[in-house]
Amino acid sequence: MIEEILKNAKNIAIVGLSPDEEKDSNRVAKYLISQNLNIFPIYPKFDEILGRKVYRNLKEISDKIDIVVMFRKGEFANELISDVIAQGAKTLWLQLGITNENARQIAMQNGVNFVQNKCIMIEYKNLKGWK
Repeated sequence: MIEEILKNAKNIAIVGLSPDEEKDSNRVAKYLISQNLNIFPIYPKFDEILGRKVYRNLKEISDKIDIVVMFRKGEFANELISDVIAQGAKTLWLQLGITNENARQIAMQNGVNFVQNKCIMIEYKNLKGWK
Protein backbone atom coordinates (compact mmCIF):
# COMPACT_ATOMS: atom_id res chain seq x y z
CA MET A 1 0.00 0.00 0.00
CA ILE A 2 2.74 2.52 0.93
CA GLU A 3 4.58 1.97 -2.34
CA GLU A 4 1.41 2.67 -4.33
CA ILE A 5 0.60 5.78 -2.26
CA LEU A 6 4.08 7.22 -2.83
CA LYS A 7 4.38 6.36 -6.52
CA ASN A 8 1.06 8.05 -7.29
CA ALA A 9 1.59 11.20 -5.22
CA LYS A 10 2.32 14.58 -6.78
CA ASN A 11 0.90 17.13 -4.30
CA ILE A 12 1.79 16.84 -0.62
CA ALA A 13 0.54 19.13 2.13
CA ILE A 14 2.81 19.20 5.18
CA VAL A 15 1.03 20.19 8.39
CA GLY A 16 3.51 21.66 10.83
CA LEU A 17 6.27 22.39 8.29
CA SER A 18 8.73 24.42 10.32
CA PRO A 19 10.89 27.17 8.80
CA ASP A 20 13.69 25.94 11.12
CA GLU A 21 16.20 24.00 8.99
CA GLU A 22 17.14 21.86 12.02
CA LYS A 23 13.61 20.44 12.33
CA ASP A 24 12.67 17.09 10.79
CA SER A 25 9.68 18.60 8.99
CA ASN A 26 11.97 21.01 7.13
CA ARG A 27 14.48 18.28 6.19
CA VAL A 28 11.70 15.97 4.99
CA ALA A 29 10.11 18.75 2.91
CA LYS A 30 13.46 19.58 1.28
CA TYR A 31 13.89 15.92 0.36
CA LEU A 32 10.38 15.69 -1.12
CA ILE A 33 11.02 18.85 -3.15
CA SER A 34 14.24 17.24 -4.45
CA GLN A 35 12.05 14.36 -5.68
CA ASN A 36 10.04 16.85 -7.79
CA LEU A 37 6.96 16.75 -5.59
CA ASN A 38 4.75 19.80 -5.04
CA ILE A 39 4.85 20.78 -1.37
CA PHE A 40 2.17 22.86 0.33
CA PRO A 41 3.41 24.06 3.76
CA ILE A 42 0.80 24.46 6.50
CA TYR A 43 2.08 26.56 9.39
CA PRO A 44 0.52 29.23 11.64
CA LYS A 45 3.18 31.87 10.91
CA PHE A 46 5.31 32.95 7.96
CA ASP A 47 4.16 33.59 4.40
CA GLU A 48 6.82 31.47 2.72
CA ILE A 49 8.84 28.40 3.70
CA LEU A 50 11.34 26.73 1.33
CA GLY A 51 10.21 29.09 -1.41
CA ARG A 52 6.61 27.85 -1.16
CA LYS A 53 3.51 29.85 -0.18
CA VAL A 54 2.44 28.94 3.36
CA TYR A 55 -1.18 28.08 4.16
CA ARG A 56 -2.77 28.38 7.60
CA ASN A 57 -4.84 25.21 7.18
CA LEU A 58 -5.71 22.53 4.66
CA LYS A 59 -8.99 24.26 3.69
CA GLU A 60 -7.04 27.17 2.14
CA ILE A 61 -5.46 24.91 -0.51
CA SER A 62 -7.45 24.78 -3.74
CA ASP A 63 -5.19 22.23 -5.49
CA LYS A 64 -5.93 18.52 -5.23
CA ILE A 65 -3.81 17.03 -2.43
CA ASP A 66 -2.64 13.43 -2.62
CA ILE A 67 -1.01 13.10 0.81
CA VAL A 68 -1.39 15.17 3.96
CA VAL A 69 1.70 14.63 6.14
CA MET A 70 1.31 15.61 9.78
CA PHE A 71 4.19 16.82 11.98
CA ARG A 72 2.05 17.59 15.04
CA LYS A 73 1.07 15.78 18.24
CA GLY A 74 -1.10 12.72 17.61
CA GLU A 75 -4.24 14.27 19.12
CA PHE A 76 -4.29 16.89 16.34
CA ALA A 77 -5.17 14.14 13.84
CA ASN A 78 -8.69 14.05 15.38
CA GLU A 79 -9.19 17.60 14.11
CA LEU A 80 -7.23 17.21 10.88
CA ILE A 81 -9.02 14.09 9.58
CA SER A 82 -12.24 16.03 8.90
CA ASP A 83 -10.30 18.56 6.80
CA VAL A 84 -8.56 15.71 4.96
CA ILE A 85 -11.92 14.15 4.10
CA ALA A 86 -13.46 17.51 3.10
CA GLN A 87 -10.44 18.33 0.91
CA GLY A 88 -10.67 14.96 -0.83
CA ALA A 89 -7.05 14.04 -0.02
CA LYS A 90 -6.29 10.37 -0.63
CA THR A 91 -3.97 9.79 2.34
CA LEU A 92 -3.33 11.07 5.86
CA TRP A 93 0.25 10.28 6.91
CA LEU A 94 1.36 10.65 10.54
CA GLN A 95 5.13 10.91 10.79
CA LEU A 96 7.44 8.65 12.78
CA GLY A 97 6.48 8.59 16.45
CA ILE A 98 2.95 9.91 15.81
CA THR A 99 -0.15 7.70 16.11
CA ASN A 100 -3.89 8.15 16.48
CA GLU A 101 -6.21 5.14 16.36
CA ASN A 102 -9.39 7.23 16.40
CA ALA A 103 -8.28 9.17 13.30
CA ARG A 104 -7.30 5.86 11.66
CA GLN A 105 -10.82 4.50 12.18
CA ILE A 106 -12.43 7.64 10.75
CA ALA A 107 -10.05 7.59 7.77
CA MET A 108 -10.82 3.93 7.02
CA GLN A 109 -14.60 4.56 7.29
CA ASN A 110 -14.26 7.38 4.76
CA GLY A 111 -12.01 5.69 2.20
CA VAL A 112 -8.88 7.65 3.16
CA ASN A 113 -5.57 5.80 3.27
CA PHE A 114 -3.95 6.11 6.68
CA VAL A 115 -0.27 5.68 7.54
CA GLN A 116 1.07 6.25 11.03
CA ASN A 117 4.40 6.06 12.82
CA LYS A 118 6.38 6.09 9.56
CA CYS A 119 8.65 8.71 8.02
CA ILE A 120 7.63 9.56 4.45
CA MET A 121 11.25 10.39 3.55
CA ILE A 122 12.54 7.02 4.80
CA GLU A 123 9.74 5.21 2.94
CA TYR A 124 10.58 7.06 -0.30
CA LYS A 125 14.23 6.16 0.10
CA ASN A 126 13.32 2.51 0.72
CA LEU A 127 11.41 2.20 -2.54
CA LYS A 128 13.47 0.30 -5.06
CA GLY A 129 15.10 2.65 -7.52
CA TRP A 130 14.31 5.82 -5.56
CA LYS A 131 17.14 7.81 -4.01
